[in-house]
Amino acid sequence: MSESAQFFAAQISLLAVVLVLHTYIGLHVVRRTLIFSDLVLDQLAAFGALVGIGFAVQYGTTGSYLLSLAAVLVGALALAVFKPRNKTIPREAVIGILYAMALAGSLLLGDKLSGGAAYVTKTLSGSMLWVTWPIVGITAAVYVLLLIFHYVYRERFIALSGEGGHNGNTKLWDFLFFATQGIITVLIVPIAGVLLAFAFLMIPAAIAAMFTHRWGHAVLLGWSVGMAACVGGVCLSFYQDLPYGPTLILCLGAAFLIAVGIRVALPAAGRN
Repeated sequence: MSESAQFFAAQISLLAVVLVLHTYIGLHVVRRTLIFSDLVLDQLAAFGALVGIGFAVQYGTTGSYLLSLAAVLVGALALAVFKPRNKTIPREAVIGILYAMALAGSLLLGDKLSGGAAYVTKTLSGSMLWVTWPIVGITAAVYVLLLIFHYVYRERFIALSGEGGHNGNTKLWDFLFFATQGIITVLIVPIAGVLLAFAFLMIPAAIAAMFTHRWGHAVLLGWSVGMAACVGGVCLSFYQDLPYGPTLILCLGAAFLIAVGIRVALPAAGRN
């Protein structure tokens, strides 16, 4: 197999795996209007990795992943617990404040590290060009386990979005939801970076939410559109020598704009 064929095979395989769970989790985020919760966790994963660099833990190693996991679990707990009862302060405002703190902490830490600016940039842009088959295999294994977990307890998680029954302990299931979101964040941020990880989670789900209410149909639609956009982005980046992350984000964004145009052009078409 040629070098370019290996590149495309590894990239597309990873994208196919990632977009399934990201679309599903993204649908929860969209329906619960917790839009920036993923950015908080993405940035906390980056912050944990930067803390590791400060302690001479190499970026992308097991130690780096564990520090990122610790950071996102703290963030998941904060997101689950900090739920304003006063309706004048929306939950999204609290999420925005937490994101600003995570970003500010990353910038301050980067300023104190030798070569910190380069590390901060790396956490934003990722390094998907260096995806390997072992990374694809580990990601797939973890994502399958998380999908099984969400399938077994799907009624509990769907209830959080106001559909179906009620949870006995909302904060516990909220934490488990954000912890799941945090785990996939820890895995994808070192590869894709904060911005592309956010795009993977939000854009396919937002597209699907415009056309269907059904969870299964929405995951399939979001995955299909997301894959088409990402494969186009990979090809464009490779053959035109364009930056990987920004190219995929713009391709996903273009798919979203096209979907908005279709939705506006077909206002009579209801969502099934």
